[in-house]
Amino acid sequence: MEFKIKESGYRAESITDNGNRFLIGNGYMGIRGTYDEYEKEHLPAINLAGIYDKAGEGWREPVNAPNVCYAFLRVDGVTYRLPENTESVTEHFTELDYRHGILSRETTFKTRRGKVTYRTERFVDQKYIHLIGMKYTIVTDFHADIELVTGIDGDVWEINGPHYDRLTTTQEQEILFCQGITHEKQTQVWAAESIKADFPLEQKQVERDKKILRRIFFVTEVGQEYKIERWGGIYTSLDGEKPKENLEDEIAQAVADGYEQRLKAHKQAWENLWENSEVLIEGDDTAYEALNYSLYHLHCIAPRHSKSMSIPARGLSGQTYKGAVFWDTEMFMLDFLLLTEPKTARTFLKYRIDTLPGAKKKAQDYGYQGAFYAWESQEGGFDACSDYNVTDVFTGRPMRTFFKDKQIHISAAVAYGIKRYLDLTEDESLLEDGGAETVLECAAFYRDYMIKRVNRDKYELWDVIGPDEYHERVNNNAYTNRMAKITFEFAAELLKEMLSDTEKLGWVKGLNKEEAERLISVYIDSAAKLYQPAPGEDGIIEQFDGYRSLEDASLEEVRSRLLHEKEYWGGAYGVAAHTQIIKQADVVTMLNLFADEYEEEILKANLDYYEPRTEHGSSLSACMYGMLMCKLQE
Repeated sequence: MEFKIKESGYRAESITDNGNRFLIGNGYMGIRGTYDEYEKEHLPAINLAGIYDKAGEGWREPVNAPNVCYAFLRVDGVTYRLPENTESVTEHFTELDYRHGILSRETTFKTRRGKVTYRTERFVDQKYIHLIGMKYTIVTDFHADIELVTGIDGDVWEINGPHYDRLTTTQEQEILFCQGITHEKQTQVWAAESIKADFPLEQKQVERDKKILRRIFFVTEVGQEYKIERWGGIYTSLDGEKPKENLEDEIAQAVADGYEQRLKAHKQAWENLWENSEVLIEGDDTAYEALNYSLYHLHCIAPRHSKSMSIPARGLSGQTYKGAVFWDTEMFMLDFLLLTEPKTARTFLKYRIDTLPGAKKKAQDYGYQGAFYAWESQEGGFDACSDYNVTDVFTGRPMRTFFKDKQIHISAAVAYGIKRYLDLTEDESLLEDGGAETVLECAAFYRDYMIKRVNRDKYELWDVIGPDEYHERVNNNAYTNRMAKITFEFAAELLKEMLSDTEKLGWVKGLNKEEAERLISVYIDSAAKLYQPAPGEDGIIEQFDGYRSLEDASLEEVRSRLLHEKEYWGGAYGVAAHTQIIKQADVVTMLNLFADEYEEEILKANLDYYEPRTEHGSSLSACMYGMLMCKLQE
């Protein structure tokens, strides 16, 4: 079955959604599914992986490259582009081949003298990761004077920019160049563009409004197809010492090889990915296509080009969530790549290992030992999360939230990810490459964070936020406590393994036999005595201390209390904060991970209890309920 989604007709109100829906990418960059003629008010973006910048007092966010896909059409001197000329459109569709990452569009415009059909096709090369292949086909039913304007638009869309201190454009031979230099670290971002056609045409070059453009002129014969091949490319100073020269060489070679040859290689690269990852579902074509469409997006953003990089929460679709890496990667994305591309999965975990110094510094800043990983992690483990992460819709003032301070379960996600990698691949090189030290530092953090009340034998984790962010600063969140426990257990297992082969003590710098023996005792004690909420008489595991004493209002009743549709449900005064209504799967997430530790009756009781009380305010929620339902065969 072909994997394609198609939208017929043009609707300007879908511009933002379609940018995400028709995304193409290769892990190095992601290109929003917008049209070539769109300018920054329509949110086109070539989002680059792993490059961040802070401008002024705005949030640090990923950098968008100069737009090398920019183009628009003129016929008989009149511009035809969307959304401005919708009244001239007689036919229109957009299609994404999500088996091969190819975005196409066809629009027929009615002009004063006849009709012009304008087809475009683009792909982000899965094999040659710095390149974007594009093809334009123009057909008319009259002798038309055509001007196709292509080039590079440096006036890019940004949420908290501008991120380029300097923007320069130039043309050398047949290649247009645009160089941007970021504000914070002076990173160079080079963009280039070139074209190829097999028919005579005239060209003029022009620079204006942060753009460098080529104007392509030709006259059409009736019914004849005129095809222009186009190549765009992106290189940065993080990719090597000579980004411009490398880009020039790659563009020139692509032009020489030709569009069809490179497209064939690109499609084969995608087929190689699907060979190991396509999910077959018999009897339900809709589910089959939807699931593989989701896997397509994971393939688009997997950083295969790097040995140490992770995936931001919003992938490479834009700058939302600051392009930061969350626990999503280890807990929701990792398994797919572990089972299909373990080398790429290792890349995720190596990113966490390499950002261990940042996690240790964060722990130190809060007065703790070990590694406290960033809630919103950017390069170096820098936590991009603000203390004031939500805006009050009534006052316009930022609201104090505690996502950064109290969501301590991220360190356990890192340790859990390393354990999953080891369990599924048996590749101990990751432990030697910093993984063992990372796990021990995560365990050290939880050991230092725990408290013990004078009259109780158990250790506890107080003042935390679990996956459910509507309830802040709670004690003994079931998910957090269970994840800390497995971190202690894994740390003890690793230490025992290192003692069984003393050469492995070298996995952790400065670790000797005596210290390893001491830490084994410490972490066995920690795992054994850390409080784990048990099911009550009705089988329900309380999400945190006192959760069931909160108001047991229905979801509909709590929603009715909103005074504004964008009002935040959590925090100190949110409508859900003092009720049992939760944002997303919390206890249910824990039960999914450790289902074999509970009787089926317990799993079902908690599924039935928590699902009606869940607002599903996160994309990480419904999937967990769905997985538990599958385990219960519901």
